[in-house]
Amino acid sequence: MSVLTAETGAAPADEDPPDTGERHRLTALTGLAALSLDAMASVAYGPEAIVLVLAAAGAHGLGFTLPVTLAIAGLLAVLVASYRQVIAAFPDGGGSYAVAKTHLGVRTSLVAAASLVLDYVLNVAVALTAGVAALTSAFPGLYGERLWLCLAVLVLITGVNLRGIVESARAFIVPTVVFVASILVLIVVGLFRSAPVSTHTASGHVSVLADNATTVGALLLLKAFASGCSALTGVEALANAVPSFRVPRVRRAQWAEVALGAVLGVMLIGLSVLISRFHLQPVEGVTVLAQLADASLGHNWAFYVIQFATMILLALSANTSFGGLPVLLKLLARDNYLPHVFALKADRQVHRHGVLALAAVSAGLLVFSGGNTNSLVPLFAIGVFVGFTIAQVGMVRHWRGERGVGWHGKAVLNGLGAVLTGVSAVVVTVTKFEEGAWLLVIALPLLVAVFEAVQRAYARIGARLGLGGLPEPPHRDRSVVIVPVSSLSLLTCEALNAATSLGDEVHAVTVCHPDAEDRAQTARLERDWAQWNPGVPLVRIASEHRALGRPIAAYVRGIAGPGTRVTVLIAEVEPDRLWQRLLQNQRGALVAHAARQDTDAVICRLRFRIS
Repeated sequence: MSVLTAETGAAPADEDPPDTGERHRLTALTGLAALSLDAMASVAYGPEAIVLVLAAAGAHGLGFTLPVTLAIAGLLAVLVASYRQVIAAFPDGGGSYAVAKTHLGVRTSLVAAASLVLDYVLNVAVALTAGVAALTSAFPGLYGERLWLCLAVLVLITGVNLRGIVESARAFIVPTVVFVASILVLIVVGLFRSAPVSTHTASGHVSVLADNATTVGALLLLKAFASGCSALTGVEALANAVPSFRVPRVRRAQWAEVALGAVLGVMLIGLSVLISRFHLQPVEGVTVLAQLADASLGHNWAFYVIQFATMILLALSANTSFGGLPVLLKLLARDNYLPHVFALKADRQVHRHGVLALAAVSAGLLVFSGGNTNSLVPLFAIGVFVGFTIAQVGMVRHWRGERGVGWHGKAVLNGLGAVLTGVSAVVVTVTKFEEGAWLLVIALPLLVAVFEAVQRAYARIGARLGLGGLPEPPHRDRSVVIVPVSSLSLLTCEALNAATSLGDEVHAVTVCHPDAEDRAQTARLERDWAQWNPGVPLVRIASEHRALGRPIAAYVRGIAGPGTRVTVLIAEVEPDRLWQRLLQNQRGALVAHAARQDTDAVICRLRFRIS
């Protein structure tokens, strides 16, 4: 618990105003750049996911690309409107986790949190591999180095985020603007084309369009809708990271959410219109977005600008996870579902431990998959849909409890969104179960179990510490301080100074082993101690074995008793340089471990910096 101090009176005019940390927070524009890259980049694979499913019904099936996209855009509008309300109702962030915790109970909130954690981690892996895949498609010679390229980009993004979320936002504004502008130019130019200006990209590639299929069933449309909803990943990131925005946080986050929905909706609908206009067919080895760029702009420098912009934004869309997950981990840590270290902030308003944890897990996933996470892509959308559904249901409960003006319409809107996203989650899970979705069935409840185990551990610790109750009045015990020594030095003098300030009695102890050399060294120490005469007795502890910690622990147990508080004070040198710690003998660590394990003594390791 922090201690706040204040002085009366105004601050002198020449003093700088206190740094409240606002300069390290996001504006609406920088928030859009830092937290929407995931959603923006999804236009590179969202429309393609729709086309690939509808291609099973042949050319007739591709005619439903625009209607399915319009349905997804409608769901996008519902989600944006809903998450604007989530931002206002839960300004501390957390998104679906915060909504579920308030309105749906603890277990449901943990399911929402687990789904978000999985989504954020998978987003990093999928984004990096997708971006690097685009690079290796342009430069096939780099294909064998794709894992190292993924890890290099991960290190770069992690380093930028450790400098602060504002720094990452500024670094990613330009790529975001270039990508969005390129897609919008592609759409506008394509709308004025009556036919494709070029088909160079798709020529020579095998079409994946079914030959004789003419029937489009409801199940196929539902599957196409669910697959295309992968374009909605990242919509919730702004609601998860509201505390990262500048004051007024809610208003800025809401503006960023609306801008994200508008830009994403325009891009999705525009690309789908062009797919229908140019009668594009999915082919192996070429993305639909690449075909659209070729058809609208021709196979020239503009085509390569879009390809490189897509590659860079896909790789950098991992930054959405670095902006949203650390805030979610902070909330979980605050509620005792994760170690409290995740709630700590660095100087630049960075949840450093959350950033590093995300980087470490993502690196492990990349190494495990060899830089190819295709089997994990289905999970990417499922986790999002689970969180969407929980948030929508929670907001229905929120409106029913609040019963403000127009609450019926808001509840119906959220209820519709819950049905749509819930159906999408079920369809994707069932259709992609054998392709990797089964992992979610294992990972989601396992992560919830981990959260609950951490919470139970904190509950046990809190019960032992008597948190939440009034402790007994403080009383004074006999205080004995044990100081292990091996030689006389300035460090010994500093240790005794600290010990005499802490306790009523101070015992300096040294361990003597049976060999002649050690006995001679102990005799010299006793002689020098008597000559120094510090007023503290030196106790020799005989040990038949070459042990240090256990003899001191046995001596502590002999001193301890009712009404006696024993402290073991271990003095150590704090080196001026980090590498100099390798020169230390680690005796203090051995003594501390033995005393902590075998006694109830208080362990005090004091580090003295010797200039």
